Amino acid sequence: MFLDWFKGKKVFITGHTGFKGSWLSRLLVTHGAIVRGYSLEPPTKHDLFSLSGVSNKMDSVIGDVRDLESLKKAFSDFSPEIVMHLAAQPIVRESYKNPVYTYETNVMGTVNILECVRLSDSVRSVLNVTTDKVYKNNEWEWGYREDEPLDGYDPYSNSKSCSELVTHSYINSFFRERDIPVSTARAGNVIGGGDFSPDRIIPDAVRAAGEGKEIIVRNPNSTRPYQHVLEPLYAYLLIVKAQYEDHEVAGFYNVGPDERDCITTGELCDMFCESWGRGLSWRAESDNGPHEANFLKLDCSRLKKTFSWKPVWSVKEAVEKTVEWSRVYFDGGDIPSEMDREIEVFYGKME
Repeated sequence: MFLDWFKGKKVFITGHTGFKGSWLSRLLVTHGAIVRGYSLEPPTKHDLFSLSGVSNKMDSVIGDVRDLESLKKAFSDFSPEIVMHLAAQPIVRESYKNPVYTYETNVMGTVNILECVRLSDSVRSVLNVTTDKVYKNNEWEWGYREDEPLDGYDPYSNSKSCSELVTHSYINSFFRERDIPVSTARAGNVIGGGDFSPDRIIPDAVRAAGEGKEIIVRNPNSTRPYQHVLEPLYAYLLIVKAQYEDHEVAGFYNVGPDERDCITTGELCDMFCESWGRGLSWRAESDNGPHEANFLKLDCSRLKKTFSWKPVWSVKEAVEKTVEWSRVYFDGGDIPSEMDREIEVFYGKME
């Protein structure tokens, strides 16, 4: 019933070929939304967007969010009602290697999509997806709230802090007087089937499992808020729907699991190995890489109070679903059907 609301709605998604974007596209097109995506080519050799089977069910535009003129053309030709900005350079380690590209994509990409909204008369709801890493991380043992200082440490995290500030400025300077509701969503670490990204623990674990190798873990004692990809996507859709109908709920929202599911990377790997079976194991091996936060949690009270939102799957269930998807993939099975099955189970659990 919730997803049926999107039937016939025109949704513009940046970053639709990425991990989250592919799941989001599948969710929307299978429930009747009219979707146009704007993104670079899929970022990895194996890509979920192609596997998801949505390319012929939506309008996929290949382009760079740093290219304002190209983005404006794709945007104005479509006249969207809902805008969901997911395009980003999302890897912390890559941001150390290519900081300029990271800032150009994550900061100016945000400026460019908001500029498209500013020049549009059709938009009725906007969401900018950032990250839990936007906060100045003091390694506290309690969750960060939305009014905490924004000051990400590394170029990726900091560029997302800047993306938040850009959004705040556009709201104050342009959108508030036009009554265009704009929110940001600061999501925790996302896992699930179809993430082929480098330098992420679950994709690394899936690759190792598929090759029959031991999982190598850089920081087994780092604590993170892990959640299945369908969790934040549900929150994103909940926000854009709610503020479409009531502009007063627009704001800045943390999106993460309950505290019980903020676990160490080592605990996550234990769950994955147990679920995968077949004698799979992991070992810690530091590669003396760049700085990464050791402890990070979110306080999601605002999201829960405003929208009566709550997580659906525990982190253990999220790992199990990731393993189920991965087995279908390695067995050459029907990926679109597996995605639809997981979506049905997820939303069915809420009823």
